[in-house]
Amino acid sequence: MRVEAYNAVSQLYKSNSNSVSAVKKAGNAYSFSDKLEISHTANSYHTARAAVNSASDVRMDKVASIKAQMEAGTYSISSEAVADKILDDAQTIVF
Repeated sequence: MRVEAYNAVSQLYKSNSNSVSAVKKAGNAYSFSDKLEISHTANSYHTARAAVNSASDVRMDKVASIKAQMEAGTYSISSEAVADKILDDAQTIVF
């Protein structure tokens, strides 16, 4: 997850999260009422964040499959694929 994107969404969420209604005058007294409105964007952000938080960081089915392959001696990995992944990841963090 890119931190810049998270910060941008977080700022958007904070700026659109609430609004305060106007002050109402009832006779000689003033009545204040607060009103909280969550924007559609904020609701979408909250739903997406909840889904990410509830997801497991470890895919146990994948771990079990690789573990079984390693125990059977059939697990092999392409060094070119590893190198390509490293280079792809490095390109995303280069300024």
